[in-house]
Amino acid sequence: MKTIYLMVVLVSVGMFGISTGCKKKEGDSRVTVRMVDAPGDFQQVNVEVLQVQVHHSGQGWINLPTVAGVYDLLTLQNDVSATLVNAGTLPAGDLQQFRLILGDENTVMVDSLYFPLATPSAQQSGLKINLNSNFAPNTAYEVVLDFDAAKSIVTQGNGSYSLKPVIKVLSINPL
Repeated sequence: MKTIYLMVVLVSVGMFGISTGCKKKEGDSRVTVRMVDAPGDFQQVNVEVLQVQVHHSGQGWINLPTVAGVYDLLTLQNDVSATLVNAGTLPAGDLQQFRLILGDENTVMVDSLYFPLATPSAQQSGLKINLNSNFAPNTAYEVVLDFDAAKSIVTQGNGSYSLKPVIKVLSINPL
């Protein structure tokens, strides 16, 4: 009787170990974020990117290791892209949005003259881009953002220019 009892206990413990030991450990995802653009009617459209953030459903906004700088959007055509984040690590899970925080060095060149680009909310709340994607653990992804400069520049009645960004996620690809 003791032998049967001992076998039942051992089998039960073994089954418990199998059921708990086979759970997948949640790991981190890695992400690379690139930016591209379509042709526009300007000579240059320069946008200063200070920070790239992602909104994680369980952790809120997460800063990604950003390659900050001023990017001429019009040079990002014909398979040319700018890497904004190179293999940043973030928790796996549901990601709702990306956010680009811009600096003050945003300009447009028209007729060989630079004009400042007014960016009303880009320095404070950032430019938000819907993502709504689930990133699997232990997987690397490449996200390509299409910043459409031609549709994003608005000429004001007084001759000044403002930036009303038109940005979309062009692709999300596991690497």
